[in-house]
Amino acid sequence: MKRTRGLAIDVDTIADFDARLARGARSLSGWRLRALDLSERGETLRSVDVAGALFLGCTFTPADEESARARGAVVFPSVPDVPIDTYRTALYTPSELFGDGPYLSSIDARAYAWSQHDKSRDAALAQSLHDHTISLALAQWVADRRLVGVMGGHGISRADPGYAEAALLGSLLGQTLTVATGGGPGAMEAANLGAYLSGQPDSIREKAVRTVSAVPGFAPDVGAWAQAAFAVRESVSDGAESLGIPTWHYGHEPPNVFASALAKYFRNPQREAVLLELCQAGIIFLPGAGGTVQEIFQDACENYYADESSVAPMVLVGREYWTQTLPAWPLLMALARGRPVEAHVHLVDSVQDAAELVASAG
Repeated sequence: MKRTRGLAIDVDTIADFDARLARGARSLSGWRLRALDLSERGETLRSVDVAGALFLGCTFTPADEESARARGAVVFPSVPDVPIDTYRTALYTPSELFGDGPYLSSIDARAYAWSQHDKSRDAALAQSLHDHTISLALAQWVADRRLVGVMGGHGISRADPGYAEAALLGSLLGQTLTVATGGGPGAMEAANLGAYLSGQPDSIREKAVRTVSAVPGFAPDVGAWAQAAFAVRESVSDGAESLGIPTWHYGHEPPNVFASALAKYFRNPQREAVLLELCQAGIIFLPGAGGTVQEIFQDACENYYADESSVAPMVLVGREYWTQTLPAWPLLMALARGRPVEAHVHLVDSVQDAAELVASAG
């Protein structure tokens, strides 16, 4: 949500800047001016109080920039030659990241390639600034929503029965909560797909799963994989919202297009911490491998040290999987024993049971 009134004001266009001053603004304190060309507004800038203003990536004449700094403004310059907006004010949409052309020319692909090849200090600064602004935008996006997390294997094929189960889970959860995932392929995509179609009959979701399963994975053609998903979105244009929090750290895996908002980070540890923290309605863990196990115990650590009022439910789906294949459950129970979290960790065999547990927890 863009702030247009109050102590903090976002000004993203020169027209808005001019209009506010024309209406009598004489102090820019609390204003956050982003990517404005102010090189022809020197006289205007000198006529107002700029102390407390934040200029992000704006263009000045050298004299005007020096004047603004001297009079108490904070000026962050543009970082040159980067493919992303370091001072963006909103989360990404799938269409924005993928664009209209070939995937290799998309913002998503170009940002990943740049992050892998440019190791300069300017690039590190740009990535840090970008991730900071993404966190600010994310905080605004989640403010009026109650989130439930779904974690699970990124490698599940769209044709795998587990994909359809994850889609069903997303659909069940999305009827009362906002679903949040890691924003990638596999179980994450399936949960976002289910959430997107949570207001539709089961037959629509089942048809959507069949549609995307025609392109079961993003290799060898990310574009074809994404297009199959966009076709589902186009067939149901009024889908429900959900959140994805992917990362360019794993940029070889594209984000899924069923999340209505994508908080894409460069720094994976920051992204993982944010994802776990936001899911106040709890997290459901579907079968997965190393990443999912890490997320289980990262979440367990947060709940281990939390007081009773702050513990969020943890639900592991797949009794045999989590006790035999990857026996995380016995360790989780041993860790939880005698702590407030003990009453909030659950092991179930079906996604229906998982959704009911989260719903009953309020």
